[in-house]
Amino acid sequence: MNDATQEEKELLHITELSRQQRRVIGVLLEKAFTTPDQYPLTLKAVTTGCNQKSNRDPVSNYSESQVYETLDSLREMGLVAVIHSDSGRTERYRHYMRRRFEFTEPQLAILTELWLRGRQTMGELRGRASRMVPIETLDELRAEFKGLLDQKYVQSNGSIERRGIEVDHNWYQDREGKTLGFEDTADEEPATAAKESTPSPVTQTVTPDLSEFTSVIEQLQQDNLSLRHEIDTLTQSLEELKQQLIELKQELGS
Repeated sequence: MNDATQEEKELLHITELSRQQRRVIGVLLEKAFTTPDQYPLTLKAVTTGCNQKSNRDPVSNYSESQVYETLDSLREMGLVAVIHSDSGRTERYRHYMRRRFEFTEPQLAILTELWLRGRQTMGELRGRASRMVPIETLDELRAEFKGLLDQKYVQSNGSIERRGIEVDHNWYQDREGKTLGFEDTADEEPATAAKESTPSPVTQTVTPDLSEFTSVIEQLQQDNLSLRHEIDTLTQSLEELKQQLIELKQELGS
């Protein structure tokens, strides 16, 4: 009993996955969120999800045998389980991330998007992760992201409070060398000093406050991203339904 408990504790500290492992576990998470009626997934569905053109960077071309080997390695790590259907004819696969880690649902969505697409801005991440779990604002995203950042599961190239910074997951293997450089924020100090200085009455001019307009533009950009990702999800679901229909016809004809 003690040995099993120790083994589970070691499994909880997995912090490194290969590129194929990240893609496969990301697909299982994504489909569990977005198409629960089709989950758990068959080997063919996992392979299709890995190689789809939308919401993937880089686009891959894995074979079913490669995906099967990757699923087997994830199963040995305790991150994936095999589910047998009632008929016993088709094996299906599901992730065990909720069993192995104490992530919140938004944090799982954040990791999913970073595993599937890699480096991106906080605004892009919020739009993409929101199609799986509601994340209404950037402040909400930052709060969830900080929890992952404190545990070193993710990384950023600057303070997550700053605009325009980029973030990524931190599950790369050492040989991949995917560490984001942390940018110096000293360039912000002159602007702050200028803002705090008080010009003389002769030279003082009235400058319109553009912060509200900037916030509106950013929100519109994020809404546009969300709509685009919803369209991608619907297109992908339609493709999967077509594939399922083909498989059903084949089974009925056999």
